[in-house]
Amino acid sequence: MSSSGGIQIPGRLPLLLTHEGVLLPGATMRISVDTARNMQLVKSRLLKGTSLKSTIIGVIPNTKDPDHDSEELPTLHSIGTAGLAVQVVGSNWPKPHYTLLITGLCRFRVAQLLKERPFPLAVVVQLDQLEQLTNSPDGELGELGERFYQAAVQLVGMLDMSVPVVAKLRRMLDSLPRETLPDVLASMIRTTNKEKLQVLDAVSLEERFKKTLPLLSRQIEGLKLLQKTRKPKPDDDKKVLSVRKGRVFPIRQFSLDEEAEDDDGDDITLLERKVKGASMPEPALRVCVKELKRLKKMPQSMPEYALTRNYLELMVELPWSKSTTDCLDIRAARVLLDNDHYAMEKLKRRVLEYLAVRQLKSSLKGPILCFVGPPGVGKTSVGRSIARTLGREFHRIALGGVCDQSDIRGHRRTYVGSMPGRIINGLKSVGVNNPVFLLDEVDKLGKSLQGDPAAALLEVLDPEQNHSFTDHYLNVAFDLSQVLFIATANTTATIPPALLDRMEVLQVPGYTQEEKVEIAHRHLIPHQLEQHGLTPQQLQIPPHTTHDIISRYTREAGVRSLERKIGAICRAVAVKVAEGHKMSKQESSNHQQDQPGADEKEAGAEEAQRESADLSAPPEMPILIDPIALKDILGPPLFEMEVSERLTLPGVAIGLAWTPLGGEIMFVEASRMEGDGQLTLTGQLGDVMKESAHLAISWLRSNAKLYQLTNMSGHPDPMEGTDIHLHFPAGAVLKDGPSAGVTIVTCLASLLSGRLVRSDVAMTGEITLRGLVLPVGGIKDKVLAAHRAGLKRVIIPKRNEKDLEEIPAHIRAELDFVAAGSVDQVLNAAFGGGFPAAATTSPLTHPHLASKL
Repeated sequence: MSSSGGIQIPGRLPLLLTHEGVLLPGATMRISVDTARNMQLVKSRLLKGTSLKSTIIGVIPNTKDPDHDSEELPTLHSIGTAGLAVQVVGSNWPKPHYTLLITGLCRFRVAQLLKERPFPLAVVVQLDQLEQLTNSPDGELGELGERFYQAAVQLVGMLDMSVPVVAKLRRMLDSLPRETLPDVLASMIRTTNKEKLQVLDAVSLEERFKKTLPLLSRQIEGLKLLQKTRKPKPDDDKKVLSVRKGRVFPIRQFSLDEEAEDDDGDDITLLERKVKGASMPEPALRVCVKELKRLKKMPQSMPEYALTRNYLELMVELPWSKSTTDCLDIRAARVLLDNDHYAMEKLKRRVLEYLAVRQLKSSLKGPILCFVGPPGVGKTSVGRSIARTLGREFHRIALGGVCDQSDIRGHRRTYVGSMPGRIINGLKSVGVNNPVFLLDEVDKLGKSLQGDPAAALLEVLDPEQNHSFTDHYLNVAFDLSQVLFIATANTTATIPPALLDRMEVLQVPGYTQEEKVEIAHRHLIPHQLEQHGLTPQQLQIPPHTTHDIISRYTREAGVRSLERKIGAICRAVAVKVAEGHKMSKQESSNHQQDQPGADEKEAGAEEAQRESADLSAPPEMPILIDPIALKDILGPPLFEMEVSERLTLPGVAIGLAWTPLGGEIMFVEASRMEGDGQLTLTGQLGDVMKESAHLAISWLRSNAKLYQLTNMSGHPDPMEGTDIHLHFPAGAVLKDGPSAGVTIVTCLASLLSGRLVRSDVAMTGEITLRGLVLPVGGIKDKVLAAHRAGLKRVIIPKRNEKDLEEIPAHIRAELDFVAAGSVDQVLNAAFGGGFPAAATTSPLTHPHLASKL
C-alpha cells in the first residue's frame, strides 16, 4: 500500500502498546507481546479473527517503561499508527509471548478511549491525507520532496549495489511516491525512538520532510566520515560495507557509533575465532563453517538468524576436547569413599576396580553402572562421591516422569523453541567431556505420543554406540565414550529389557539396624546438629536411643525417616536451648538492677530464691535423650512388635516380601466355615498369588491323609462341605509374586490341623504341584526385614543358600536359617515338634496342644 489515499481504517481500533520502538506508516516492524493487555488483544482479535478488518490494529508507542503487573493503563500517546498484522508467532520459552510482524498503514489520532479491559479499544480519526507532489512540483513542498529524494539516492549510492537488499532499496526509491519516503527512510536509518516519535507526530507532509531531512543528512555525513577513517582496500569493500551483520535495512550498519566498535568487537568475527579454537572434529568444524557463511549473508531480523547464532554459540561452548585428569590414587580413593559412606562394600569395590584398570590402561571407556535399591540408601550421594573420588565434574539428570524422547535427543532445529537434549546441555554445563553423569530414577521413565525416552537412552548407554551420539539439535556426532554414566533405580521390573541389558546392575540393599546406628552417629546426627545450630555440648543422643528410634519409630530400608526423626529431636532441643538463653539474660538483667543497696540485695536474693522454685530453670547441658525424653518428643512408638500377638490362633503365618522400598514381613491369615468347597481370596492379590493359593490347596488336598488333615466334621477331604477364606492384610496395597507359596501352604496347614505356627518363624519360596520349593529373589532384603521384626528363624529355598553370603556375618549369627527343598521340610521347620505332631490326640479336640514352642 503506497499511499494512504486508498486506505480506509475502521473507526474503532484495538490498541497495542509497545515500548520497543515506533512504527511508522509504510514500515514493517517486529513487536514482542508479553503484557497481559497485549496478550489478550492477540488472542481475541488476531488469532480468532477471520476477516481482514480484524487484523488491523492500532499501535501506540509507550514512552515509559512497561509495568507487567500494573492494572492501570498508562497515559496514551495521542497519535499512533494503524498497522496490518502480517504474521503472529507464539512461543513458551522463556515465558509465554507472541511476536507480531506488523506493517504500518497510516496515522490516526485517539478521539475517545472506550474501554481498558481486557485490552484498550478506542474511537480513532484517520490523519494521513497526503498531498500529491506531482500536482505541485514547483512549490515549496515539491522542492522539499526533491531534496529529500536526492539525499536518499546519495545515501543508497554510497552502499555496495552488489548486495541484493541494497539494489532492492534503490529500485524502491524510484517506485515509491515521494510523499511516503520520509516515513519509510526514517524507519531505516539510525535514529532514536524520540526522533521517530517526532516524525510520527508530524501530521503535515511539509513538517515531516523538515523533520526527516536532517536525520538523513546526518547519516550521510557519518557514512562519509566512516569511509575516510576506514580506507578500505578495493578487495575489502564488500566485506566492510555489505556483509557486516546483514540487517534488514543495511543503512543502519554504518552508523558512526556502531562502527566505532572496531573489527575486534565484531561478534561474528569473534564467533569465527571461537569456532577455529574449539578443537572440534572435522565433521563438526565443516558444519560450523557452513553455518557461519550462511550467517554472514543473513539479515539480522530474520528469525533464522537467531537460531543459527544460538546453534554456533552452543557448538563452540561444548567441550569437544576438554577433559579432567582422573585421580588414580587407590588408597586415597578408598579413604574418601569410607569417610563418605558406611557399608556399601560392593559399590566401593567396583569403583576401586575401575581406578585400578585406568592405571593400567588410560583409554578405558567409561562404564555404565546402574545402582538398584530402595529409597534412602544413598544411591545418588554415592554417585556424587564417586565423582569427587575421581576428581571429575558431576552432573545429575532427573528422569522421573520424563515422557518425551526429545528430552534425551533434543529437538530438531526446524521447530520453534528448539533446544538440545539434557545430555548435551549437561556437557555444556560441566565444560568437560569426561564427567560423571547421574541418570536419576531411570526406572520411572514414561512413554507418550512424543516418543519413548527409554529407547532414546539405548544409544547413550551403549559403549559400542555412544562414541558417536547424535543429538537432533546438533545433528553432528559427539563422543560420550569417556563419560561415566551412573543410573539409579528402585526396581529393575519397570526398566525395558534392552536398556537393562546395556547397564551393569549393582544391587544396593537396605541397611541393617547396626549399620543405621553407625550411619546416624557418623553422618546424620552431626549434619542435623549443624543444620539446627546446635553443638555436641548441647545435645547428645546415645546409641541405645538411636536404636530405639530405628526399631520403634521408623521401618524402612534407608535412613531418610531416621534423619527426619533426628531433626525433630534437634528442633525440640533447640526450643529448650533458646528458652534457657532468654532466662539467663533476664536473671542477669535483674541482678544488675539490684546492685545499689546491700540490704536490698540480701532481701532480693531470698525473694528470687523463692521465685526460682516456681520458674523452670534453664536446662543442664548437654541434654541427653533417654527413652522418656524420646517419647515426649516423638510421641508413642509407631511400630510395636506385634508378631507373637497375631500368631495366637491357628491359620496365621508370616511371609517375607520384597518391595521397591525394601523387604517387609507379610502376614497371611485363613479361616474356614461351612459351605460348598469355595476358596475366597482377598487383599488385592495379583494373578500369580491367586494361582499360588490354588496350588497350595491342591497340594494339601492330595496329601491330606499323610498329614492327618480333615474338614470340620472329620471328613478326609479338607474342602468337603467347607469354605476357606484366605486374606492378606494391608488390603489397600497391591500384592503379587510367587514367593508367598510356602507361606500360604503353612497357613492352610495350620488352619486345617488346628496347630499354631511358631511365632518366631518367617518364610519365603515358590512351590510346585509336586511339593518342591523353588528359589526366589530379594533374599537379603527379606532377611533384613525378618531381623528388624525380631524373628529368629527364616525358612528359605535350598537353592537360595548362596545368597546368604551377602548378609552381614553378625546377622547370620543371630538368625537360624532353614534351607528347604520341599514343602515337607518347610512344615517341619514351621511347627514346633515337626509336622504332623507325634501326639495321638486329635489337635481338633485340643486346640492349644501345639502352642508350646
